[in-house]
Amino acid sequence: MDKQPLLGLTLQQLQEIAAELNMPRFTAKQMIQWLYQKNIMSIDEMTNISKTCREKLSEKYIVGRSMPMETQVSQDGTVKYLFPTLDGHFVETVYIPDHERATLCVSSQVGCRMNCEFCQTGKQGFNGNLSAADILNQIYTVNSSLLAEKNAGLTNIVFMGQGEPLDNYDSVKLSIDCLTAEYGWAWSPKRITVSTIGLKKNLARFLRETECQLAVSLHFPLHEQRLQYMPAEKQFAIEDIVSLLSQYDWSHQRRLSFEYTMFDGVNDSTVFAKELVRLLRNIPCRVNLIPFHQIEGTQLIPTPMPRIIAFRDYLTKHGVYTTIRTSRGQDIDAACGMLTTKKNEQG
Repeated sequence: MDKQPLLGLTLQQLQEIAAELNMPRFTAKQMIQWLYQKNIMSIDEMTNISKTCREKLSEKYIVGRSMPMETQVSQDGTVKYLFPTLDGHFVETVYIPDHERATLCVSSQVGCRMNCEFCQTGKQGFNGNLSAADILNQIYTVNSSLLAEKNAGLTNIVFMGQGEPLDNYDSVKLSIDCLTAEYGWAWSPKRITVSTIGLKKNLARFLRETECQLAVSLHFPLHEQRLQYMPAEKQFAIEDIVSLLSQYDWSHQRRLSFEYTMFDGVNDSTVFAKELVRLLRNIPCRVNLIPFHQIEGTQLIPTPMPRIIAFRDYLTKHGVYTTIRTSRGQDIDAACGMLTTKKNEQG
């Protein structure tokens, strides 16, 4: 990638570029409107900036936008997009319509370093971090498409696609800043949820530096078992993560949830429900139970729904607010844990 993307840059950074290229200082505010409010694809579309200035910009910079290379539509209305990245890789992005909600599940990495046994992205391996431009491109491109089709755009963003968001914290934080800034969409951070396995140092930064919602990928409440299926437990033990979260003030309407994928005969008995109650007893939170979606390369199989319901009822009875997540897009491999671009990376 020879030219640098403008998408993902702050007003101050754009002011520095304008100064570097001997452009009027107010050009930065013009650029920011084109980038974050008018959804342009190319510098040539910045029509209130002089042709000379646009030519200077084009020598070193690009907007950083691209259209999806492939689109798949599920029977339930879920849509999966395949986006190219600026450095020649690929990521999948999932749009989930649900009555008045229009949620986009965004990727933050090409593949993932965490290597969880039950996740197709983890089995892909790690191919690189996304830039803030790559992240925002997913959001802005899908939102523009929705506005054109339905006259209504996205209502929520979840960083639950490919990758571990806190393993690429700087790019994720930049994209959040652009979405919530006055010069961007001026979104409430309550409309953005970041999911993490629990990278402690960056988790502390995330809690301190943003007001977004948090979803922790828990899945196993016991150390040895979690370590068996989630290698990151060795460095980021769930007990330590919960201890950190218990020190945070959750009284100001910031939502904390724990993701718990259920595997038949592995983590779905009352023993594990009791451990969850013990682990989360001091934290105001919810638990999302997720039916496992079968993937290649693992012997894990889904827990039958009656047992998931019984598990939920036990947690609810013992004071842990619990819901069961509805599976969406499974027929196009767009459901939780099924995203992968391994074949595209190899092709």
